[in-house]
Amino acid sequence: MDFNNELRHWYQENKRDLPWRNTTDAYVIWLSEIILQQTRVEQGMPYFNRFLEQYPNVSSFAAASEDEILKLWQGLGYYSRGRNMLKTARLVQEAYNGQFPNTYDQLIKLKGIGEYTASAIASFSLNEARAVVDGNVYRVIARYLGIDEPINSTKGKKIFQQAANDLLNKQMPGSHNQAMMEFGAVICKPKNPACGICPVRTGCYAFTHNAINLLPVKLNKVKVRERYFNYFLVTDGHNVLINKRDQADIWANMYDLPLIETISLLPPGELFLQPEVIEFFGPDLKIAEISAVKKHVLTHQRLYVRLVILQNQPLKLKEHWFYTSVEDLKKLAIPKIIFIFIKNIFNL
Repeated sequence: MDFNNELRHWYQENKRDLPWRNTTDAYVIWLSEIILQQTRVEQGMPYFNRFLEQYPNVSSFAAASEDEILKLWQGLGYYSRGRNMLKTARLVQEAYNGQFPNTYDQLIKLKGIGEYTASAIASFSLNEARAVVDGNVYRVIARYLGIDEPINSTKGKKIFQQAANDLLNKQMPGSHNQAMMEFGAVICKPKNPACGICPVRTGCYAFTHNAINLLPVKLNKVKVRERYFNYFLVTDGHNVLINKRDQADIWANMYDLPLIETISLLPPGELFLQPEVIEFFGPDLKIAEISAVKKHVLTHQRLYVRLVILQNQPLKLKEHWFYTSVEDLKKLAIPKIIFIFIKNIFNL
């Protein structure tokens, strides 16, 4: 069986009509690739459309502020992607006069662009013969060739990259890479792959050896850290006390509410006796409402978030705390979990 021929025929017949597949514009392809990192197509598509409408070229993107980019990014997660995109756009504007580079050697030097993204942009925009290896491609190769080396080990990455290079259709690298990624997303899925309609199953090691659920192999994940966030909403109905986050933690440079983090989920009575709470809000809290605890899952962190609404509360302002109007909340880049609380309270 000729794997590449079967793959190409399948792709021609079944590929999804996605906007970034109808262009060779490196800027548009870059936009889609970064947005779709760690993000499903269905979730990322609205963001791609909004970004392309707001910033139709790299020059307009470069002229944006970080707050504007993060606000548009709100809810997509992995916010460092948005910050790195802005740095890249400004570098491209300055070093390449607003013309987005499309060769691997140029792309790999840009902020937030690794081997995978550089290969993808170069092959899709310039048809450069670079094999793309993402999560979908890892899975297809591991199952088809029967490779049990962990995909996230140093040795494994080299083995899979070499296997992808060997499989690459050098005459049509762009469409080959698209086909491999699409095949992994649509047919060779992580769970319940569609082996019954797979055109290459007779040559697939995992299918013929009953190893579909055993491949690919991945080393144990990093331990998930649990954190407990207690937010305090201080408002007179017209203005809200806001916190500007620093760069040393999640949601860097974004905005949230005054936060007291605890090492465990404390009952409200214990929370209000914490020294930091007393320092900034005093010993006599005027509480209007306490929300239920909401769980928010990040890649390596699990957050438990609670909102305490205070009423006419005298307080000591902490550094980076400031008041803003309720109307202006819609303009700030606020993490989605906090924005949902605020949106419901003020009907934004």
